[in-house]
Amino acid sequence: MPSKNKLTQEEEVLLQDFSRTVSKKSQALFYGNALMVAVLPLWLFWKVHLMDPMTYGILFFVGTIVSGYLIAFAYKNTKFTLKHKIAQKREAAISKEVTAECDSKPETKKLSRKEKDDRILWKKNNVADTEATTFAIFYSNTLYLFIIITCSFYLLRSFSPAVNFTASTGLAAGLVALLSTGSH
Repeated sequence: MPSKNKLTQEEEVLLQDFSRTVSKKSQALFYGNALMVAVLPLWLFWKVHLMDPMTYGILFFVGTIVSGYLIAFAYKNTKFTLKHKIAQKREAAISKEVTAECDSKPETKKLSRKEKDDRILWKKNNVADTEATTFAIFYSNTLYLFIIITCSFYLLRSFSPAVNFTASTGLAAGLVALLSTGSH
């Protein structure tokens, strides 16, 4: 009999599925994507706003790192918010699919109800995790780039390029991070 302070393996898996922590693989994906997206405005400010990379290298570096961190933060928050909504919407379809799959194979026909439910829960969490990750990256990237372009070419066009870069990237990354903390 397990002690009162120890969690069972099933309870640990359930807690992991509903926690805000992301796996090392997701974390690497988030930071890699965030840095790639945060680097994109550098071309805009170099070629369109004529900011020399050698002259503004430190500003570009700091702005890119801060933006990358805030975008990765937004990915994580958006994924957490969406994962459970997606899991609820996909539950019936996944349950039907896994049940049909288990009933069609002779080796899985004899599984207990609990084992089938575990397979359904596992598949539902995997599908929800993948969909939430993909959408979080797409949504945050789109919003960030839209805000950068809007600020750079419309709102801050009369400012100096250095102020334009700092304000555009800071505002875009900050807004994306802020909006990710609300519910979707």
